[in-house]
Amino acid sequence: MFVVNGRGLVKRSFNHPEKQWLFPAAFRLLLASDLYRKKTAISTAKPSEKQGKLLFSTKEHHAMEEAQKLLMQKEWRVIDQSSIGLHMNALQSFGIDDTLCASVGGGLSPATARAWVHRPVVVLGIQDTKLPDLADGLAYLQSEQYEFIVRNSGGLAVVLDEGVLNLTLVFREAESRIQINRGYEAMLQFVKEMFHEHADMIEAGEISGSYCPGSYDVSIGGRKFAGISQRRLKNGVAVQIYLGVTGSGGRRAELIKNFYARAKKNAQTKFVYPEINPEVMASLSELFGKPLTIEDVMARFLHTLKKKSGRLYAGSLTDEEQALYEGYYRRIIERNKKTLPI
Repeated sequence: MFVVNGRGLVKRSFNHPEKQWLFPAAFRLLLASDLYRKKTAISTAKPSEKQGKLLFSTKEHHAMEEAQKLLMQKEWRVIDQSSIGLHMNALQSFGIDDTLCASVGGGLSPATARAWVHRPVVVLGIQDTKLPDLADGLAYLQSEQYEFIVRNSGGLAVVLDEGVLNLTLVFREAESRIQINRGYEAMLQFVKEMFHEHADMIEAGEISGSYCPGSYDVSIGGRKFAGISQRRLKNGVAVQIYLGVTGSGGRRAELIKNFYARAKKNAQTKFVYPEINPEVMASLSELFGKPLTIEDVMARFLHTLKKKSGRLYAGSLTDEEQALYEGYYRRIIERNKKTLPI
């Protein structure tokens, strides 16, 4: 495995040589730390007068401190499925996150960070299954070559594809409960550190007209590129974020807009579904005005995570976790069979 100790030294060792494919190129990128630091080093210049006058309220400062405390762990295990996830069913990802919640929450495993990418799929929320003409909406997604699943948590429809990187940070609730806002704030601060040169522009707050809108939509200049959610299970807390890295955020939004147009039509519904405006969504590549890759963002992810622990290592599900996974995966498959009409 790769082990990054507190001095930034990296060791590479494999107990099972035949499993070397489990450790993808992202860790090799991390080894090129000199090149990485040249590209993304934080400026040591003195802050501008405007920056120097920036003051945070006591409440905001406290929230940031609590978020940083949560992010700092004795060790972080990384499960990198940013490559092999393209060959997995999206249902497997949600089964894995439930497994990690139970394992980390039960003290069987350390804090775990997971990265994953999927082939084109629309992940529906529970409320989306209440749409009056859901079958018509799903047929449209199929015609556009998108798979679809229902996740086991709240929220509404989101789009995943090869240009969207999903990150999950799994924490254990030990002596005290991790407040919901603390989990959201931890992920927000983590993303700001990943893109530290743009941190002042990154904001959290609901973006009207986006798909799956919420108070922790993450945006730059009023254009959403990410959304944060949480899953809580057996003293484990999984804080998840999707990051639109490449491609067109507007095209993804157009897909969801057309889905709702067919699945809801003009019917009056008990639940309010969003009126999608594709112009308020973008990818990071579009917002930064330069091409980015999943590998670029993975390097930033690992570099930031390394600063949050004395030990960072790559791993996969343990034998005990694999046994748990079989049960959680089976449950989410059964739930999807019950809730989807086609």
